[in-house]
Amino acid sequence: MQSSNRLFDDVARIFTDATGAAQGVRREAETLFKAQIERLIRDMDIASREEVDVLRDLVTALRSRNDALEARVAALESRLGTDASPAGNTESV
Repeated sequence: MQSSNRLFDDVARIFTDATGAAQGVRREAETLFKAQIERLIRDMDIASREEVDVLRDLVTALRSRNDALEARVAALESRLGTDASPAGNTESV
């Protein structure tokens, strides 16, 4: 009876050690995989989130400035009584 308990203890210890080793291998594989992906992304020269946010803010500001300038040009054209927009230009070449 004593030998079967010891056998079960040995088998349990082997499984526990195998489980710990498998978890260590899994963590090592994940770390290696993450490092490879990060290097691949860095080599591809992909824009960072911060760069995209700055560019979006710049485009928004420029779009607002462009709208303001279009309104100003339209007001000046109406004061002059002319339509200098490409769509309003009916002169033939």
